[in-house]
Amino acid sequence: MQQDEKVNVLLVDDSPAKLLAYEVVLRELGENLIKASSAREALQTLLKTDVAILLIDVCMPELDGFQLAAMIREHPRFQQTAIIFISAIHLTDVDRLRGYEMGAVDYVPVPVIPEVLRAKVKVFAELFRKTRQLEHLNADLERRVAERTAELEASNARLRESERRRSLALAAGQMGSWDWDVATGECQWDAGQHRIFGVDPNERELSLENVRPLIHPEDFERIANIVRKGPAEGNTFQTEVRIIRPDGQTRWCICAAAMTLDRQGRVTRVSGVTIDITELKEAEARRTLLVREVDHRARNALAIVQSIVRMTKSKSIESYVPTVEGRIAALSTAHALLAESRWEGASLHRLVDEELAPYRSSESDRITVAGPAAFLKPETAQTIALVLHELATNAVKYGALSDPVGKVNLSWQCERNKLSLQWVETGGPAVSPPTTKGYGTKVITASIKQQLGGTVNFDWQPGGLTFAMSVSVGNALSVLKTQSRKRRPGGETRRGNGSGVAVKSGRILLVEDEALVGMMMTDFLRDIGFHVVGPFGRVSEAIDAIGQEQLQAAVLDINLRGELIYDLADELTGRGVPIVFVTGYGADAVDQRFADFPVLQKPVDSAALRRVLPQYQRVK
Repeated sequence: MQQDEKVNVLLVDDSPAKLLAYEVVLRELGENLIKASSAREALQTLLKTDVAILLIDVCMPELDGFQLAAMIREHPRFQQTAIIFISAIHLTDVDRLRGYEMGAVDYVPVPVIPEVLRAKVKVFAELFRKTRQLEHLNADLERRVAERTAELEASNARLRESERRRSLALAAGQMGSWDWDVATGECQWDAGQHRIFGVDPNERELSLENVRPLIHPEDFERIANIVRKGPAEGNTFQTEVRIIRPDGQTRWCICAAAMTLDRQGRVTRVSGVTIDITELKEAEARRTLLVREVDHRARNALAIVQSIVRMTKSKSIESYVPTVEGRIAALSTAHALLAESRWEGASLHRLVDEELAPYRSSESDRITVAGPAAFLKPETAQTIALVLHELATNAVKYGALSDPVGKVNLSWQCERNKLSLQWVETGGPAVSPPTTKGYGTKVITASIKQQLGGTVNFDWQPGGLTFAMSVSVGNALSVLKTQSRKRRPGGETRRGNGSGVAVKSGRILLVEDEALVGMMMTDFLRDIGFHVVGPFGRVSEAIDAIGQEQLQAAVLDINLRGELIYDLADELTGRGVPIVFVTGYGADAVDQRFADFPVLQKPVDSAALRRVLPQYQRVK
């Protein structure tokens, strides 16, 4: 309602003359005057019109003013309407009290003084206008409050939804958020942060003292130093931390945070996120290990191939090429089977089938195979592949398979972690024991005895060769974890200040677990002029063998099927024996204690050995 808006004033009296008189008195107020000649007419007008003030004559037929006021007050709509009684008779205090109880707000006695009546009506008219204005203002205020409340609730709902999506995103990214009040030490974590730290939010009160044991001391001190010194550039920092869970598990995380500063530039609050990168760290470690292991195996394979090429003897190129190709093909077969199992091992049945397939004819009973299922370790599979190749090629050239009616029976048994294998030839030409050991016999003997620690027996009967071998297949494979180092040209890697091994005379120890590589390096060292002690495939064998040997140098393979060489190296350095290390890994595979000794990476050639063994004396 506006300030100048008229209000309705209802005049109730059974006398038309009085109604006219009241109208004349109140006309100058400028309000809207409505007349009613009876109580019934007044009630009808009230139901149709919004009335601000009622002037009621107390004495009226049918219903007097008191009764009319009581009826009006019973209606909720008119409980606050101003009622002024006009009475032509003298009212006692009891009558006045009764009128007030009925809802009257004032009395005007007769004769009516126009100024008094106008003043009273004017006051209540202004009061009505102000009340309506306040009601409108209150309604508008309530509407605005409701709108603002709705907006706030909607904003809070959007904030909660955003927080929920943020929490889901953080959880999906293995992340958690946190806040640290530097002054009070109070900490706040979300669900993701509790999950990363492995902490139940209901069981641990968050404070700096309670959080500190969950962070690696070195990492906690690094973060504390950053906070104490303040930001060097910008207000943010990022660092790797190690989380130590209550169950003892360590998690690798990235901590990224922003710092809040006061006017003096001091850090007052740190807020940030924690990203769990444990899986990434483990994957990186596995990838690095895989690369090094592939490099190690590739170098060892090259070293074996190098040995085959160098040590194969032949009178002509025509016979030399197929011999070398056959031996390398045997290795390739073993490698293919091992690759299928990701180098976990190879099936002996499949290995036998692959190696003997070229020698099987349409007469399937010429080569018979029998034996239980056996899953060989990688090094055992490679060795047996070469053994089968040498036995088969020998049988084709000189033995049972060189005769159309000759037969070969291959069988094996697995008992108590021992693999026993028998190769029996029958029906071929008469054979006799060889006067000298050929390459095949040397390879088989060295591979089984030295490399696998097994036993070998060649029985040359007139009716054919019977070969028997036995090896252990139950030992677990160990992996040497190393770091790579750049290789120098020629296969040599220098470490420390060592420029080579100076030796005065010719006894040199050779430790190498790959039989073919050991045979080749023996030839290298003999060509240089050394008397070779070895080769040995195990640390214990080498230590037992050297005894009181007067050694002038030693060539040591670092990793012997998972067994490190350092016990033997300590023994040799204690005697003052210079050492040359050989490895299929990077040069950093060598322990820092031996950093001054030269390291050769496989495959090794004689020139590299000559460089690191510059002084030698030929064996007479």
